[in-house]
Amino acid sequence: MTILIAGGGIAGLVMGLTLHQLGLPFRILERVSEPKPLGVGINLQPNAVRELMDLGLEPLLDGIGIRTRQYGFYTKSGREIWVEPRGLAAGYAWPQFSVHRGKLQMLLLEELRRRAGEGAVMTGAAVAAFETTEAGAALILTDGRRIEGRVAIAADGIHSAIRRQMVPDEGEPIWNGAIMWRGTSPGRHFLGGNAMFLAGHDSQRFVAYPLTPEDPVTGLATINWIAEMRVDPARALAKGDWNRPAEKADFLPAFEGWDFGWVDCPGMIRASGLVHEYPMVDRDPLPGWTVGCVTLMGDAAHATYPVGSNGATQAIIDARKLGRAFRDHGVTRAALLAYEAEMRPRAEGILRANRGKGPDAVMQMVEDRCGGVFDDIETVIPRAELAAHAEHYKRLSGFSIEVLNAQPPIIGALEGVRA
Repeated sequence: MTILIAGGGIAGLVMGLTLHQLGLPFRILERVSEPKPLGVGINLQPNAVRELMDLGLEPLLDGIGIRTRQYGFYTKSGREIWVEPRGLAAGYAWPQFSVHRGKLQMLLLEELRRRAGEGAVMTGAAVAAFETTEAGAALILTDGRRIEGRVAIAADGIHSAIRRQMVPDEGEPIWNGAIMWRGTSPGRHFLGGNAMFLAGHDSQRFVAYPLTPEDPVTGLATINWIAEMRVDPARALAKGDWNRPAEKADFLPAFEGWDFGWVDCPGMIRASGLVHEYPMVDRDPLPGWTVGCVTLMGDAAHATYPVGSNGATQAIIDARKLGRAFRDHGVTRAALLAYEAEMRPRAEGILRANRGKGPDAVMQMVEDRCGGVFDDIETVIPRAELAAHAEHYKRLSGFSIEVLNAQPPIIGALEGVRA
């Protein structure tokens, strides 16, 4: 009855913690031999934080990140378009967290091993393919090993080998012509602290938020930032362009004038260490995620643009929804289909909304209407319209305040583990 999970990233590890909570046997197969805390900052929305808290992880989250208080959109000259409270400050029953992706992955890995044992995660085990069997499913590793289970779950990311077998003609992820440069820098908090901002418009924008509190001695925190620009879509992206080290000279000159007084964007870029380049990519939605007793989750199922701070959040929700389906239907194909029936339409809606820039679309709306120059935003876009736009995306993504606060838990709190 073992549940096989391909991939030990955030999706796979939360899936493992959920199965351990439910008392279901599982095994995670992770490609790398020694997982390391790679990546940059991410945000976890309250609906995902609720699930991690139900897994007893709240004190551990506080040890690696901060509770996000505010989120706002600004023009390319730093004028305020729309600002709203987030997490507990907005009235949610659960906080929003800004964390380093790699630190979150290591936290989940260490906690899973503590609870379920070292053997719960097999490292150096890259999945190359799957097979359907009379007993359920089998995963074939690149070294030829074959591991059988009752069901198999692909949590192996945007370049999923399992998805590639399901959709052999799909090809590479789809690039929209924009490139993100991402890094972290030492700096002070801005906008009153624990705040996230997005400035600019569709063809050029800057995003930043702190990942740590300010150090009581130096006064400095770790600030995560993203500089994004649209480039010639005919530009060829070689394989090495995915998440490759980049030169600041490739993009810094375009942001030289972006010192808003309350934050110095070019100064933040200069103060950073290594910078990585990421093309803005996603994949088309699929008509189905499940073949036999094998299904997809996280980026393997619904890779989308990093718009609305929603990627890791949706992966966590996938894991909890799939766990509930196992609880309700047993470790069966019926459980996989019930999970897919609930989550695939939502994921497709988010993917298509993110292609339309999701909540970030208000920045281009302001740029189109007034070139980003105004004295009162009400004369450009009424605040009621801005509020409705923000609420629409929250409802689509499952973290509308009233709806989420009133919803029963997906599975419920874990008893007997760290409160």
